[in-house]
Amino acid sequence: MPHHLDLKKKKPLLRRKKDVTSILFPGATPEDYTEGQSLGMFVELVDSHKTQVPYDYYNLPVCRKPDSSRIPKGDGKKKKKRNNLGQRLTGHSIQSLSYDLTAAQNQGCTPLCRVTIPSATELNFLRRLVKDQYRVHFTLDDLPVLMRKEGFAYAVRGYPLGFFARGGGGGGEESMWEGGSAGSGKEVLYLYNHLRFTIYYNELLPTDTTNNQLRITGFHVFPVSIAHSEPDGIVDGDVLPDLSTCNRHSGSALNQPDTWLPLKTGPAGEDFSVVYSYEVEWKASDVKWADRWDIYLMETPDNEIYYFSIINSLMIAILLTGAVAIIMIRALRKDIAQYNDLEESLHAVSGGGGGVSNVEESGWKLVHGDVFRRPKVGRTMLSVLVGTGMQIGTSVVLTLGCLMSRILLDPMKKGQTLTVIIMLYVLSGSVAGYTSARLYRYFDGTYWKRTAVVTAVAFPGVSVSMFLSLNFVLSFKDAASAVSPTTILMIFALWVCVSTPLAFVGSFLGHRAVKIKVPTKSNQIARFIPTSESWLVKSPHSMLLGGIVPFFSVCIELYYVMGALWLHQVYYIMGFAFGIFFILTLSISTISMVLTYLSLCGEEYRWWWRSFWSGASAGLYLFLYSIWFLATKLELVVGVAPLMVYLTYMGIICVAFGLYCGGVGVLSSFWFCRKIYGAVKVD
Repeated sequence: MPHHLDLKKKKPLLRRKKDVTSILFPGATPEDYTEGQSLGMFVELVDSHKTQVPYDYYNLPVCRKPDSSRIPKGDGKKKKKRNNLGQRLTGHSIQSLSYDLTAAQNQGCTPLCRVTIPSATELNFLRRLVKDQYRVHFTLDDLPVLMRKEGFAYAVRGYPLGFFARGGGGGGEESMWEGGSAGSGKEVLYLYNHLRFTIYYNELLPTDTTNNQLRITGFHVFPVSIAHSEPDGIVDGDVLPDLSTCNRHSGSALNQPDTWLPLKTGPAGEDFSVVYSYEVEWKASDVKWADRWDIYLMETPDNEIYYFSIINSLMIAILLTGAVAIIMIRALRKDIAQYNDLEESLHAVSGGGGGVSNVEESGWKLVHGDVFRRPKVGRTMLSVLVGTGMQIGTSVVLTLGCLMSRILLDPMKKGQTLTVIIMLYVLSGSVAGYTSARLYRYFDGTYWKRTAVVTAVAFPGVSVSMFLSLNFVLSFKDAASAVSPTTILMIFALWVCVSTPLAFVGSFLGHRAVKIKVPTKSNQIARFIPTSESWLVKSPHSMLLGGIVPFFSVCIELYYVMGALWLHQVYYIMGFAFGIFFILTLSISTISMVLTYLSLCGEEYRWWWRSFWSGASAGLYLFLYSIWFLATKLELVVGVAPLMVYLTYMGIICVAFGLYCGGVGVLSSFWFCRKIYGAVKVD
């Protein structure tokens, strides 16, 4: 069949032990339909890569939403299914459609309804959606509708609302795929009002029933723009009779420039009127039900180039980290051996009389009396930031673990995935409280309750504030992703009733735990810090340098993750994601320890905040990468609201990324200092 990806499955590196469907939908079983059975079709949303502001399908001038009595009984359960928290936050709500489909029965051109747009505002709104390349996403048997050019390895999900062409002709076939392309000359907008559905199926062996069984393996659509000739006396909303341009016995409607439906009022200023229609063709297919999702992975990271690039990135990161670690260990062993040998010889010469005090120390050992000195400012804030970073890291590890083991969620259900991410982050609040309390107690802080409150409120408060500001704009734009007050109250309840108490429990346990011990005591008077000539020690050079290697260790993976977030691609290789996350953590730890070592060798012992910012700078590089992605892959989204959507969500992601990297940098540097100063003999 034309939509079977034989070339993809013949590559030895891509040969799977399991089919894609079992990975994307763990536990899913095929749905068998009987010939003549009524099927229900559903719509998710109307969105565009160009604006990132989705709209509800029924907010458009389309056919009315069907009554519950018209929904097929077998599929009605999908309509009654409640949307989870993630679906409410992203606007992915599943709604039924009024298309009447019958299993294994072709339908010619069938009029669906007639819609009149009397308002110029509604017409301009529809014209703007067409110009911004909005696409409609239908589903049938959990399969998203797909557009594909025959003979080309290219397919896109959903179909455009319309297209625009210059001078009323030309460019229709090409503009069909992306909704049109800007060019010189006068542009006329056209609406797709006729849908030609092609449904592929496997016919099963006859059973005890009188009719045969079948399974759906493909769901394609070909949109057509056609100005139907309407008979007189049609009442809006009534069932339409067969039209001269849409007769189920006269063949298919065609895309012809002279019959395109322009989005404009009549020559005498009449209201814009459109007749929506459709036709259905059923085709037998050799594609197995388990392989029906292969075609949706054409533009996903399921290719040899991706595998080789990820393996190359992993190997470079591991080799770089290993080389740096070996160099550091050899240098430290040499330094520690010299210090200990010198002290033992002087101790023997002095007869055990404390000759060590006359030793002229140098390098990192020179600051042994100040290296564990508490930071002068920002003790509470540093503790909160490190604790929040560990909470984010814990939730990411748990999420990737659930995705890899296919427990609780699967990659295709993005709303469910977002719900689980939020719940795991909330349930990890005790990790943030415990980490911040342990670190704050080491700093000899006395206001641990205040630290617990700030830990529970800081990052969620900033994120929710940004989200509410964005939600106000989306509500003004009447976007489908605008969150209702009920959802906001639900988030607030999770924050107040779950996350905050868990943070307090963690803080209490951390405060009651044994205080962290260090191998050396801090001097009463802080040592003078000489001016260093090395740019590796100076700020902000060292801080900005620390985030480069961690960012580039995940740079390749970010391209595919961003594609899944903003370009509606499918990302499901969670094993690689978990490996990249491990390499990221290892890179941050290694680079933070190296920069801390160089700083101590330059007699700069104020490493607490430096180690945090050296790791957190990776978030800055991620934000710069997101700007590049916006400019090159999203075609510079138009409008203030789309920019706010993209920058707000990417801002929250970049802050979370920076907090985790900064937290790992502080804890790894703290561990490093305790190890190296615990290995030398210091009086």
